[in-house]
Amino acid sequence: MAQHARPGGSSAVDTVVVTEAESADPAAGRYINVTLPAAAPASMAPAEFVSGVALVTIYRREALNALSFDLLRELADALEALDADSTCRAIVLTGTGSRAFAAGADIRELARQTAASLSAGDDFAAWGRIDAIGLPLIAAVRGFALGGGCELAMACDMLIAGDDAQFGQPEIKLGVMPGAGGTQRLTRAIGAARAMELILTGRTMGAEEALAAGLVTRLVPAAETVEAALELAARIAAMPPLAVRAAKRAIRDAAELPLASGLAAERQAFFALFDSHDQHEGMAAFIEKRPAVWTGS
Repeated sequence: MAQHARPGGSSAVDTVVVTEAESADPAAGRYINVTLPAAAPASMAPAEFVSGVALVTIYRREALNALSFDLLRELADALEALDADSTCRAIVLTGTGSRAFAAGADIRELARQTAASLSAGDDFAAWGRIDAIGLPLIAAVRGFALGGGCELAMACDMLIAGDDAQFGQPEIKLGVMPGAGGTQRLTRAIGAARAMELILTGRTMGAEEALAAGLVTRLVPAAETVEAALELAARIAAMPPLAVRAAKRAIRDAAELPLASGLAAERQAFFALFDSHDQHEGMAAFIEKRPAVWTGS
């Protein structure tokens, strides 16, 4: 059955959660569709659904999936609900249609803002909520991922790009600069020299350049983008959930902490997993030469 909920009560629009018995039918005013478990791609037949994997789709086709403040709040609500759902172990995020993952922020909405209104409001809080998600996030990018769309793709942990994908931070052409992580994440992903050139000229880079630069995890034919992301998510979802979350956090720490602090945090997380059922099960299964059965405990 479909669940129409406002996790935390903060969203101006409902999040639609569609189970395997239903098809996606986003209503007017809704921007995010969540399917859990995700429908399996043809390459994963005969399985009908991908256990433990959620497919989150941005639905704003008429605006090339541009990221309005309401859309971002709804997306954060949906991701937080999945993060708290014990049946979900990995998330694929994509945009509807083939023209854009997300073509950028909603410029008409931003044009009305001032420094004071942006500072006083909480419209950018959704970005921090997305960054705090513990489950692995995989972006499946076709077409444009520009400005906020590029920042959203980079906020994910892995990025599967179709060969038609275009990435960039063109905010400079509007008299501003990236404000939702573009300067920080792009620099960490591809290095300061490349990031400086892209951001200061506002040019876009194609999927092959993005792969060579280190922004993209994998490049696939455009029509296979979501399928490849679901396959990757399925492999991750088959792993022990506590260890996956701990490893994701440690890898993210590597970009943010000094080496000594990162090593200490990694060691602490490693030790903590030895109090888990999954650690006992995984090592027992290895010794007994049988498949492990993960419980997430």
